[in-house]
Amino acid sequence: METNTTTNRIRIADLNEIDRRGARTVRIHNTEIALFRLSDGSVRALENRCPHKGGRLSEGMICGSVVHCPLHDWKVDLPTGQVREPDTGCVTTYPTEIDSESGAVFIVI
Repeated sequence: METNTTTNRIRIADLNEIDRRGARTVRIHNTEIALFRLSDGSVRALENRCPHKGGRLSEGMICGSVVHCPLHDWKVDLPTGQVREPDTGCVTTYPTEIDSESGAVFIVI
């Protein structure tokens, strides 16, 4: 059986619009997505809600590759979406690409 997968590459921002160790949000269809620019310059994207009480992760503090939920300090791993502590859970992550010439940031859906 052959599987045919279709992906969409959507331009969501310019790299210079996201501060290092900062965040911004975009809405794609009915999903709000948080974009995080890490100190190494990479951009991570994940659903903008903590699995605990729905806190807006984009309002949290970034420490390394983890964002702390602003409501109850749950720590969510930005590359995987897995909650590190104090409990378990996960949020949806989305692959990102940065065009090295233009600095455009794309999300792959």
